[in-house]
Amino acid sequence: MANGFIVVEREDWERATKEDRDLMVYNTLKSINDRIAKLEKQVMFRTALNFFGCVSGGALGMFAIHLCKIKPF
Repeated sequence: MANGFIVVEREDWERATKEDRDLMVYNTLKSINDRIAKLEKQVMFRTALNFFGCVSGGALGMFAIHLCKIKPF
């Protein structure tokens, strides 16, 4: 489970008891749920980064137009 995903080999799955299989499925679903919850919490942060990126890009573009003495209109 190095990358966060549970990988079960076919032989291990076939040898596992019903309780072990249920536990494997539960752990996998819990891992997926935790990852989705973490991504949902980052929406506001990513939105703020996008906004400030657009503002800084627009300001840099205006500065470049002013610096090169280009008449935009």
